Amino acid sequence: MRGFKTLKIPIVDADGRPEWPELFPHDKIAELERTVGARYFASQMMLNPLPPERIRLDPGAMHFYDDDFNPHSARIGDVVITGAAIYWDPSMAGAHSDGSVCVMIYRDDKSHRVFIHDVMYMRIADTDEHPMAHQCDDVLHFMMRHNMRRISVETNGIGNTLPEILRDCAGRMGLDISVMRVANNKNKADRIIDTIEPLLSTGRLYCASRVQSTPLLAEMMGWSPVGTGIHDDGIDAISGAIVAPPVPIRPIGRAVNIYSANTKFKIS
Repeated sequence: MRGFKTLKIPIVDADGRPEWPELFPHDKIAELERTVGARYFASQMMLNPLPPERIRLDPGAMHFYDDDFNPHSARIGDVVITGAAIYWDPSMAGAHSDGSVCVMIYRDDKSHRVFIHDVMYMRIADTDEHPMAHQCDDVLHFMMRHNMRRISVETNGIGNTLPEILRDCAGRMGLDISVMRVANNKNKADRIIDTIEPLLSTGRLYCASRVQSTPLLAEMMGWSPVGTGIHDDGIDAISGAIVAPPVPIRPIGRAVNIYSANTKFKIS
């Protein structure tokens, strides 16, 4: 390789002109940047990668909302929802272990938006003789609260036996659920960068106001891909939910209107 030369042709030249206007005119380039985010666009299209230690997750870039999901119209506010997913990143959840986190997201695949609708951090006493079964009970109540029957469970390490325990607990509750196993082999920091950062930088990540009372925002503020000792259990679960196969969402029709008859009348 001695004496080789590197040829770099960014998608836009130094004067702002597209290098391939017949394939990538200005409007397509602008749409591309809006879709993938500034960091990915700079790295892959402008050949100017950002050092990993400079990448951050700014929770202030999220849009917060108070609306609940309306199953009759399949909307959150004015946004039509197309899919939903529940993802569980488990741990023993003791006082000195990583957090065990279950998250619920909705998706608007038409505009490529993601709604972090609910996040549950679980802690179990170190003296609990059945920590995983009790967590499964909490997760099942979480699923029922959001009317979901399918969940993705990370099965790396301690999660390997959880699908069977979860199904057993569901059977005792009389619930019919579907459990999907997820084995993560990709580096955690890369998973978070590739899923959450593009949504944040393009303004397509939404978050229910109730989530502000959880540790999630603090995790985002303190997170760095090079590691800072800050817990990242919640944002790791969010990244898993984003790539999990969603349950398709369809409107179920109009809500039932209840009418009361006026019985205060006389028959003459």
